[in-house]
Amino acid sequence: MTSIPGIPLNDGTAFPELGLGTYKLQGDAGIDAMVAAIGSGYRLLDTAVNYQNETEVGEAVRRSGLDRDELIVATKIPGRDHGYDGALASARGSLDRLGLERIDLYLIHWPNPSVDRYLDTWRAMIDLRAQGLVRSIGVSNFTEPMLTRLIDETGVTPAVNQVELHPYFPQEALRTFHAERGIRTESWSPLARRSELLTEPVILDIAAVHGVTPRQVVLRWHVELDATPIPKSADPARQRENMDVFGFELRADEVVAISGLERGRLWGGDPDTHEEM
Repeated sequence: MTSIPGIPLNDGTAFPELGLGTYKLQGDAGIDAMVAAIGSGYRLLDTAVNYQNETEVGEAVRRSGLDRDELIVATKIPGRDHGYDGALASARGSLDRLGLERIDLYLIHWPNPSVDRYLDTWRAMIDLRAQGLVRSIGVSNFTEPMLTRLIDETGVTPAVNQVELHPYFPQEALRTFHAERGIRTESWSPLARRSELLTEPVILDIAAVHGVTPRQVVLRWHVELDATPIPKSADPARQRENMDVFGFELRADEVVAISGLERGRLWGGDPDTHEEM
């Protein structure tokens, strides 16, 4: 079994350098896929209220047979639950559906700035952490000004910011800000789904040099950037391929060449304008 290395978050929690995205992993097939991933060595499962599979994630944790402390279960507060009381209720709902005693990483899914309640949501999450119902708290799709506001208003820095990140959108400025503030970057859609990324000549050439697959090159690129990618796959063989990226390293010029594919966001998810409930 491959072991995924870990790094400490700013709250001291050990956090894997690669995890499993669970979007659309539902029903018995979804549970089986997650159990297989855990058996292969995944220790971070990323879900959300809006993925409608928290029940399956919790069942996979139980079926895995692993000690609960060996796994990190992350879920996210939807926009409709923003606000102090709404966030508290949302956490209780997630815990009930997961069937777990705590949420290991709790994120605000989208900031929804027109609603402007993410600060109250963050205050509730701080209290949930103090109560022991949540271990680490963070955000998703937050910009530098939004992160700065949270930190300045509460004195609590998010442990994680999960954002769109792939070679077409490397987010260099935001990653630099994260590094300065001790925020771990987490990459959603790390392989730029439904795009031609894995057929880009630069990716293919680097894969050939290292004797690995294009997927592995891209996921290793995330690791080299000090970001935790969370690729999704229901196929056990693909899951093993995705996590087998710790036996080689990319040269600095290769990282630069891959980042040179930058073209911007692929799906219009600008946190200043895009909102989800």
